[in-house]
Amino acid sequence: MGGALAAAYPEAEAALAEAEAAFTGAADGAASGASRVSLRAMLADGPDDQLTLTEHAQPAILAVSVAAARVLAAQGIQPAFVAGHSLGEYSAHVVAGTFSLADGVAIVRRRGRYMQESVPVGTGTMAAVLGLDAALVDQACREAADGEIVSAANLNAPGQVAIAGHAAAVARASDRAKALGARRVVPLTVSAPFHCALMKPAQDRLEPELRTVATCRPRVPVVANVDAELKRDAGAAIDALVRQVTATVRWQDVVERLAAEGVSTFIEVGPGTVLAGLVKRIRKEARVVSFSSPDHLEAVRAACSI
Repeated sequence: MGGALAAAYPEAEAALAEAEAAFTGAADGAASGASRVSLRAMLADGPDDQLTLTEHAQPAILAVSVAAARVLAAQGIQPAFVAGHSLGEYSAHVVAGTFSLADGVAIVRRRGRYMQESVPVGTGTMAAVLGLDAALVDQACREAADGEIVSAANLNAPGQVAIAGHAAAVARASDRAKALGARRVVPLTVSAPFHCALMKPAQDRLEPELRTVATCRPRVPVVANVDAELKRDAGAAIDALVRQVTATVRWQDVVERLAAEGVSTFIEVGPGTVLAGLVKRIRKEARVVSFSSPDHLEAVRAACSI
């Protein structure tokens, strides 16, 4: 990830170098046993079992996303609003200037570790419920909980909701969702049950660290996952990031709020095109492009009429 951008644009190279230094520093300051690996090496060569570890994947995705955004900024393509899905909200805040890339990399590396350590392997899981209204997904979770935790983790788009919680409860909720009319329920291969109450230990560990990060007023509003509200000051932004660890990611509401604010062009920066697809499902009339490679720049220019 990010190699072509770094080779083509000095802004991307500088961002990845800054992220590498912060990633190494986070390892130096961590508890004994923290992995001593190179972020740049993992981005270039893997191996996959290292890059996909949550504490490595989160800073890697953030670094490449910010690198891509900085390339666009250097080309005169600046956002009026920013938003991100789960981890992506941290990338959005770096782009908005709420906190630095270095602090973002360090905090999300710890965020990933804390999330991974919150629940013993095999205790929790997630599943994608397709073709069922969110209210009925909530009903399935309530009826299937039986004293365990299961709840909506991601409200991604109409008819696409991810649930998370104890493995047995997620299985029961999956069966109940199918009985209520879900077209399909797909178990997700995840390292932890994100965005549910099982992440409370991670939230408790992360909160004091988030509240000590040096912050500035965002240059542009950031639409938060937890409530789809515009965060225009650093205090509200940090509060939202704290709550986000255990709260539902309301991505559909985020996109609808951006549309209500007059946004008609959405640019997904960083690896992948998942969010671009979700935006089109939510707002079919939106102009949506993705940018993670030099080959994508002309499409972004065209979408922005630049």
